[in-house]
Amino acid sequence: MTTDTDFTVGSLVKARGREWVVLPDSNKEVLLLRPLGGTEDEVTGIYRALETVIPASFAPPDPKQLGDYRSCRLLRDAVRLGFRSSAGPFRSFARLAVEPRPYQLVPLLMALKQEPVRLLIADDVGIGKTVEAGLVARELLDRGEISRLAVLCPPHLAEQWQAELNEKFHIETKLVLSSTVSQLERECRLGQSVFERFPFVIISIDFIKSDRRRDEFLRTCPEFVIVDEAHTCAEAGEGRGSRQQRHQLVKSIAADPQRHLVLVTATPHSGNESAFRSLLALLNKKFAQLPDDLSGRQHEQARRELATYFVQRRRADIRAYMQADTPFPDRLEQEQSYKLSPEYRRLVEKVLRFARETVIDPQDSSKHRQRVRWWSILALLRSIASSPAAAAATLRSRAATADSESEEEANKIGRHTLLDLMDNEATEGIDLVPGSDFEEEQTAEPRVRRRLQEMAREAEALEGAKDEKLQQAIKMVSGMLKDGFQPIVFCRFIPTAEYVARALRERLPKGVQVEAVTGLLPPVEREDRIAELAEHPQRVLVCTDCLSEGINLQEHFNAVIHYDLSWNPTRHEQREGRVDRFGQPRKEVRVVTYYDGSSDSIDQIVLEVLLRKHNSIRKVLGVSVPVPAGSDRVIESILEDRILHGKGGQLGGDQLALPGMEDPRERELSQQWTNASEREKRSRTVFAQETIKVDEVSRELEAMHTAIGSTVDVADFSREALREYGAAVSQNGRGITQIDLKETPRALRDTLSLNKSAIKARFELPINDGEIYLNRTHPFVDGLATYVMDTALDSEGEKSIASRCGVIRTSRVSKRTTLLLTRIRFHLTVQQGGQKRVLLSEDCRIFAFCGSAQNAEWIGDQALINELIEAQPEANTLFQQAQNMLSQVIDNLPLLQPHLEEAAKRCGEELRDAHRRVRAASQMRGVSYYVEPQLPLDVLGIYVYLPKI
Repeated sequence: MTTDTDFTVGSLVKARGREWVVLPDSNKEVLLLRPLGGTEDEVTGIYRALETVIPASFAPPDPKQLGDYRSCRLLRDAVRLGFRSSAGPFRSFARLAVEPRPYQLVPLLMALKQEPVRLLIADDVGIGKTVEAGLVARELLDRGEISRLAVLCPPHLAEQWQAELNEKFHIETKLVLSSTVSQLERECRLGQSVFERFPFVIISIDFIKSDRRRDEFLRTCPEFVIVDEAHTCAEAGEGRGSRQQRHQLVKSIAADPQRHLVLVTATPHSGNESAFRSLLALLNKKFAQLPDDLSGRQHEQARRELATYFVQRRRADIRAYMQADTPFPDRLEQEQSYKLSPEYRRLVEKVLRFARETVIDPQDSSKHRQRVRWWSILALLRSIASSPAAAAATLRSRAATADSESEEEANKIGRHTLLDLMDNEATEGIDLVPGSDFEEEQTAEPRVRRRLQEMAREAEALEGAKDEKLQQAIKMVSGMLKDGFQPIVFCRFIPTAEYVARALRERLPKGVQVEAVTGLLPPVEREDRIAELAEHPQRVLVCTDCLSEGINLQEHFNAVIHYDLSWNPTRHEQREGRVDRFGQPRKEVRVVTYYDGSSDSIDQIVLEVLLRKHNSIRKVLGVSVPVPAGSDRVIESILEDRILHGKGGQLGGDQLALPGMEDPRERELSQQWTNASEREKRSRTVFAQETIKVDEVSRELEAMHTAIGSTVDVADFSREALREYGAAVSQNGRGITQIDLKETPRALRDTLSLNKSAIKARFELPINDGEIYLNRTHPFVDGLATYVMDTALDSEGEKSIASRCGVIRTSRVSKRTTLLLTRIRFHLTVQQGGQKRVLLSEDCRIFAFCGSAQNAEWIGDQALINELIEAQPEANTLFQQAQNMLSQVIDNLPLLQPHLEEAAKRCGEELRDAHRRVRAASQMRGVSYYVEPQLPLDVLGIYVYLPKI
């Protein structure tokens, strides 16, 4: 077979009895081809030495196959929806399975103005940071600027990242976890790294941070790295520990000046200025020297520079961005208290007496052992406040601090185990019971251990009917289910979650499915449990804080019960953020803060000192402000005084604080928090994203909608095309489209690949259970568009609803007007130094002229052309007359070609300018863009509009 002919990217060829488009990466020996009008799944390679490939030309329409007034619009929309290498400023949008909200374009535009990309995306919980980071990755991939990608995240978020990138961005990734790495390594060649073998990976940051794995990763690190929950990678300042290991890893990644790096976190500022600056320094080293307060005219230049790297927005900032409504649910919050039964109260008082007897032991003056005893007692009090099951497990377990070797180590372990610090190593393991047995192993007479065992038996006896907290919670959950809510019940400890779930299964109606998800389950199984639970109409998820961070649960749940209070308000906010986020189908979500209403309970201290203050600031500011650094020491001090000494409104003592006599430590913490909120207000002003203007976003969004269609276009095309093929299509006022395909052609049903004939669909998020989200790349929409286009282009097949030609009479024209529906393929060449990348772009344009082809008067008013597409016939046209008019245009197409080719070149210039505009930073490093149309362009359709007689 001959291989003499060179085929350029975008040219039309014929092989295997059909026509194909030549794709990038083709060469003289092997052509990479996509069927004309086909999908990415049909791309194939042809070895030219074995098969014949010849040039092809696009045949004009057949004037005998007349269509009606809808043909032009349907065929145009089918063609645009089939594009995957679209024209327009962004190359990636035609591949997305979600239409980004306008505000989500801001980080993308920021990234494209950088070289390399260095970005901290710190938008509020539930706004869609994963989508924003994924947009940047997909765009750089489709521009050919990167070929490999890594996401570093906590292990429990790895599967969610994998699903998001696959389902929304069509990026298939491999999970690199301690449980998967052995299997992946078996697929590598000798000496080949997992990170070389697989171009797209999701990596557990805790797996990769160890010295051996870290060095291997850094040696083979991809060009683009996303770090999720980036606040856990801020500098710890301790010189050791997992947090510092993570920081050193990301710092080493950022050290490569050519590497693209995107940091993602909803909590960039945990109240620690130096930790925050360490994150900023990963973007640009000089940010480490920024002052704490950037307000004032003297820091204006620093603010402007930082704003090119850092985006942070509240929901209020983007709810109606560019008049596009982004629906977030209203959060209905309430506090609900319970009172301990007399039996439960007696056990609490017994534990308090035990605490005061043992913590300050006159026979043991060791400060270290005293701190061990204190943390053990606090662990016991926290677990007994959680549940009898957690109390019994804690009483029978060795204290986490028991084997510490110094007072400092005991305090560090105790704080990280019990105080819910947000700079903790990870959410993994935080739900384990902390233990309260502090006796040294060599003690001959374990007197403390005997008392602990005795109290454990008493705690077990309180399970069930004598546990008022549980009994009221069962009624609360039952009421939520009756009101149509699907609640998540957050517990602090694994035994509590299992205990509550067991009780709910016994007491709730049989139709209610209850599942417990705790840190005992590996992350993969947690996801599976939740997916199985979501299949049940009435469901309750009982879980620990292993699900409080990063996991999206809004599609299946819409209420949160804080069965156990977290001792950190940010953790509360994260729990609620699992359901209160974009994509929540309900207009309202319910949140219940559930607490011990006794005036002297630990819950009351946490409520007064932390949670209520946090809520009041959030309501005023519209965003959460982390509790100030060092607050754990204040809480610890207050608890210690009240528990051990009965000071300031103590637990179980006789001396109460006088009214109005607030603990000075609380007053100081409150003032620090107020000051922090004022700084946050200033910070929000300082970091307000003003480097990307609204009109810039609007311009690029409009350009993309013109190139590939919008959500509205997808919906209108799908409904109209389905009706034309005989489907029963109905809409209700709630945005649901019901589709019944029983009467449609068998060939269409096969193309759509549905396993049922009737579906409920939405064309915009959010969706409810039992509904399908139909976006432009969904197989249903993709299959429908392909079917419409294939039947239109196949002159020998069945008649299409979108014929390639038509003639109608309308009062919208005063003289004969012809629309030409065209498809243009462009070679987009990106050149840097001696390297050249050739990309393919496709565009669909409609050109119009008045009069005959010999004396064409071309129309430049696009608005008029769009009006004509919508025109309906107002009088009949004789078939023979219509056929003659179309034949005249077809016969004279060569006369029209010079103008069409000039128009195609202008479109190419627009495409080049759009790429240069949004990727301005690339020009600074000597990148050049060249665009050339593949001529002649394809005339897909010819539609003649005659004046109404």
